[in-house]
Amino acid sequence: MGIIGPNGAGKTTAFNLISGISAPTYGEIFLEDQRITGRPSHQVALLGMRRTFQEIHLFRGLTVLQNVKSAAYRQMTYSLLDALRWSRKMRIQEASVTDQAMDLLDRFGLAEFADETADSLPYGMQKRLEIVKAIITNPKVLLLDEPAAGLNTGETVDLMRLIRKIRDEMDMTILIIEHSMEVIEGICDHVLVMNFGTKLAEGPWERVHTNEEVIRCYLGVD
Repeated sequence: MGIIGPNGAGKTTAFNLISGISAPTYGEIFLEDQRITGRPSHQVALLGMRRTFQEIHLFRGLTVLQNVKSAAYRQMTYSLLDALRWSRKMRIQEASVTDQAMDLLDRFGLAEFADETADSLPYGMQKRLEIVKAIITNPKVLLLDEPAAGLNTGETVDLMRLIRKIRDEMDMTILIIEHSMEVIEGICDHVLVMNFGTKLAEGPWERVHTNEEVIRCYLGVD
């Protein structure tokens, strides 16, 4: 599902409310049948929601592999004492997460860079890494906030291919905020248009992009 609209329409605010970064003043938010209204973001994440941000949030001095593994440590159960003693429990869990991370990196074309630091990657690959980092725990819902921002044409095409692959192979619900209509048209089954904090239109792209109000307020006339 794509969310589009002018700057200041409330798109990122909607993401902040859904992901628990901000608390709503009224209304209810549910993830499947669970009420998540006002829950802090770490609790929402544990229930199966992940998001990326407009700005890249990577541990730039860590390797690509370490970045992906860092997002999975919530599912680790070994203790600090296990880590200090390098216990069998710790080794087994670390090996399991490493295998998971390497499998994802391989599936999404980053395995050869596993030992490179994140900040050494080209910008487009850093964007891809951030998405891979978000999906290692196999969330139910993935929120992508302007993932194509700053990408060139080739990188945008690669991004679209990556998002389709996640949707189709991992059976994951994806909400995406994007100003690139090429991305929205190319990957979204459903589109919501916002303006001044309200819903302006909703439906398949074929219907939304011909809506006179959407053209007037956002898309403009060619």
